[in-house]
Amino acid sequence: MTASRSGFRLAGRRGDMEPGAVIEVLLAWVGSTRALMAKTREQKAQKAEDGPSGAARLFGDLANRTSQAAGRATTFMLAAAVIVVWAVSGPLFGYSDTWQLVINTGTTIVTFLMVFLIQNSQNRDSAAIQVKLDELIRVSAARNSFVGIEHLTDEEIAAIRTKCESRALAEKAADASVESTGRKARRAAEKAVGS
Repeated sequence: MTASRSGFRLAGRRGDMEPGAVIEVLLAWVGSTRALMAKTREQKAQKAEDGPSGAARLFGDLANRTSQAAGRATTFMLAAAVIVVWAVSGPLFGYSDTWQLVINTGTTIVTFLMVFLIQNSQNRDSAAIQVKLDELIRVSAARNSFVGIEHLTDEEIAAIRTKCESRALAEKAADASVESTGRKARRAAEKAVGS
């Protein structure tokens, strides 16, 4: 066995090592892997503490402001005014191909850019809501196994949804049974007291 930069490498053929040596190598590999994972976690934690990079922060701020502005009535009125001005200018330009190209190009560019900006805002909003829900689940009597299910595939989420719905139906049936039993017990008690 020899140490290399990337870990441990076995010398010789596969059958040349004693079982105890193989275990030592595996333990050393596990230890080095754990140390590497711990270092990676520390680096990620430090990066999270440092905050996002300047470009990420700038894009996030731009996306947030743009999505807020896009949803305002004044923005809609401004866009409608641009369309009206464009339509009114049609006879002036003879409804030329260039006149049509101006509105087509403008709307395509705005739509293309808005897709990314609005998607960024929705992703951040969704992530923030997910963190809040995860925290509520963690501190409540709800099942902690639901924390992080947003990372599952659609099929896995559908399976969990089916199980939850089945559980809810079973609980509903159990509640109805308990209620029915309670009514029967009250009637029997009333008969016993009334007799």
